[in-house]
Amino acid sequence: MLLGEQEQFLSYNGEVLIFQLSKPKHVEGADDKTMNLCVRRMAFDRDTKLFVQKSSGVFSMRARHFKAEIICCSCTTDSRTGIILPCILMKRKKQNNVVKYFLLLLHSSNQFEQSFHFKLDYELKEDIRLFTGPSVLWRHANKLFYISCDTCTVLSAPVQLSSVVWTGEIEDEGTVVLGIRSACLPESEEDDEFSTSDRAIWGSEFFGYAIETQKVLTGTCFMPHAYSRVVSSIYVCKNEILKKQLRISLIAVTHKNQLIWFQDGLPKGVCELPYEKPCSVKTAVTSSNDLLFIVSFASGNICVVQRRDSFQVASKWQKVKSVLVDDFIGAGSEQLLLIFKDESKTDILSTFKITDLGEVNYASGINYKHDVPAAEGLQENGLLTVQALETRLQAGYTSVRELQQHLGLKKRVILESCRALIDLVEERTHILPTAKEEGLVSLWDDVENPPHSLSKETSLASKVPEHFKEKLWQRVVGDSLVVGVKLTESFYLSLSDVSLSLVMDRDFSSISPTIECRNKIIKLNKAFSALAVSSCEIEPPPKKMKLDLHSKNDLKKEFPKRSSRVQLDGAKTVIAVTSLSPLLAFHRVCCVVLLHAKKQKRQKDSLQESKKITVLCGKILLSLEDISNGKYSVKMLRDNSYCTGSMEDILAVLAVSVRFSFQIVSSDCTLTPVNSWLLGEMECTPFNECHDNIFCHKAGNMYGTVFNWTLKNPFEGVLTLFCRNLTVLFQCLHSLTRVLPPSCDVKLLRRGSKGVIIEQLALALEKEMLTSRSSFFSKESKAENGLMWGNEPGKKISDAPVAALLDSEEGVQQFRKELQNEREESVLSMNQTMNGALYQEIALKVAKAQISTDMIVWRLS
Repeated sequence: MLLGEQEQFLSYNGEVLIFQLSKPKHVEGADDKTMNLCVRRMAFDRDTKLFVQKSSGVFSMRARHFKAEIICCSCTTDSRTGIILPCILMKRKKQNNVVKYFLLLLHSSNQFEQSFHFKLDYELKEDIRLFTGPSVLWRHANKLFYISCDTCTVLSAPVQLSSVVWTGEIEDEGTVVLGIRSACLPESEEDDEFSTSDRAIWGSEFFGYAIETQKVLTGTCFMPHAYSRVVSSIYVCKNEILKKQLRISLIAVTHKNQLIWFQDGLPKGVCELPYEKPCSVKTAVTSSNDLLFIVSFASGNICVVQRRDSFQVASKWQKVKSVLVDDFIGAGSEQLLLIFKDESKTDILSTFKITDLGEVNYASGINYKHDVPAAEGLQENGLLTVQALETRLQAGYTSVRELQQHLGLKKRVILESCRALIDLVEERTHILPTAKEEGLVSLWDDVENPPHSLSKETSLASKVPEHFKEKLWQRVVGDSLVVGVKLTESFYLSLSDVSLSLVMDRDFSSISPTIECRNKIIKLNKAFSALAVSSCEIEPPPKKMKLDLHSKNDLKKEFPKRSSRVQLDGAKTVIAVTSLSPLLAFHRVCCVVLLHAKKQKRQKDSLQESKKITVLCGKILLSLEDISNGKYSVKMLRDNSYCTGSMEDILAVLAVSVRFSFQIVSSDCTLTPVNSWLLGEMECTPFNECHDNIFCHKAGNMYGTVFNWTLKNPFEGVLTLFCRNLTVLFQCLHSLTRVLPPSCDVKLLRRGSKGVIIEQLALALEKEMLTSRSSFFSKESKAENGLMWGNEPGKKISDAPVAALLDSEEGVQQFRKELQNEREESVLSMNQTMNGALYQEIALKVAKAQISTDMIVWRLS
């Protein structure tokens, strides 16, 4: 195949693509009607230091009545796959002056694909660009036109422009065209902010046009309008959105033979170029992380400007046919490929140079075959690299080992703390491990069997009444283990913030003995007319609170504590629920049950002071064999229209359930269908222990659901459901709505009756008032704060006869002195000082009381 008239160079994935238009060799008798577009993939061979051909491809076109020509080529993104592919724009001009353009895509198999074509009655000559799609953009008669593979139709942008200096992607805007147009200056003299010199300079201005959104962008974020008359081409190095503002870094070449670097619309550096008529600029990032600007000139010359250090010309070359930027040698960074003009040689890539103005420097015509020192240097560099990597690997291994030792130490501290806690609640003396066991060397003489004294918490725990609990029980419900402690009424009334924790026995020292669980407080009497599950309460939207001196959990526990005060009389049961499956991995496990609470003590000012206590409630045994035999299972059986479940079984079911209350109101008929639905379709039977609540025996997901139906009047009632999850709730509601009259209104209620909540609100407001009064006006606070009251206020000027004081000069001076003292006392009484730590403590107490009141008000609203 003969060399054609045209050839184009393109770099793609480290390879050089050479496109050529040529006619096949003439064969006698054959009609010369075809034109071939050939592509050759050339790769640099590091052994021979030459470019070798890897593969080739051909695209044939019928060319009898027209002339074919390559317009331009570039690498663009195929919107169908998101892959960057080489793209070639071709032109075929027919005899009737109709010009046909078509766009070709080159795939990795060297197969050409025609993306789209279009016809024009004029030739493309000005500002032709290829961009994502693939798409073609050009300027004609000061108008902007473009076409893409999606539309396949030539579209015109509603803008006028004299030139296009850049086309590319901008964050949040898509494809943007930066152009130059005549300046849009104010017409009236009053609004004219430009001087006569500004008008002369700013005859034109920059502007951006987003193709996808058809939005016009201001050009000042790129560069000042004053440069619009001299800039010929730019390259946007970086663009991003910071604080809703577009930040752009770009480089521009001007007709004044200058290279200018702009940052956020302001010039940051200027470099004088060595040649005239610069036409384009591109960038390259080298192995030394240096940014190079490659400027091409119309005469075929090339120069490179380094941004780092001085922003000056670093190198220049003449008679360059093409300059490409890519990783040609596979070094992981970019290099420049300069292809020089050579009339004497037939091979296109016979004269070239690869360089990054640093360590990389290959040129044609040099024999590298016997370059032994270079090979030795390369081997030495490789050895040094391996040694550096080994050092970094060793340092990383050391860091990992130290981290493992640190984690092991933290684990031992947690385990020892749990052992100390168990010994504390069991009133045993905890013996710390010796230094030898911990692998430590003591700096002092060790004392054998040192005496240990119990802490204040132990002495407080020993004062707990002997019969504080009535029963300790456990149940298995599904995948949950439920542990309950039934407390006596007298003991529970003196507690607040009650919770349970489960700690595994000492046999499992290799893991953390504490078991994660959630707590619920349930008060249940025989009538079952009032039941509260405190941990299920819904909290109002959080409010801002700056003070956080203590645990945040105290605020979360405050509300359940108050809600339990207004319930009916009866025994209190504290319940802990935890996941069962992790415990089954041990086959048999023993857990210590600890009760945590605050013991309340009445003070003189009627406020309560709380001290934290921890009480040992007992131990529970859990084995896989007992669970398999159903020893701890919940048994809910029918017996003469009643459910025979025990009180512990009922509490276990309620503890693992979620509570929902609905108000049902009917305007034109009674609600008798609800009771029929519960006893009939849902197959419910009342508990033998508490008749007001009924247990669902219907097979399927709804089995085990507990209902409570309370009628306020024949037309209004409240239905409470205790179900396992939301799916069961939706199934129950779906079944209920089918039996209710259409006029019924069903409304989800927040937990707690209105009367109970009002009583809680009254108690909360009383506590808030007492907290504020005792904090700021008690004698103890006044003594600790050291308030500065000045002199005794009883001594006033009025105590002495004013007329007698004013008879003499000495009396007037004494009167003035006493008047001044009284003024100072008044000022001091208005500017009292207080200790900062005590003020924070008082503010926290008041904030806690206010938050509790807000939560109750929210429930009441």
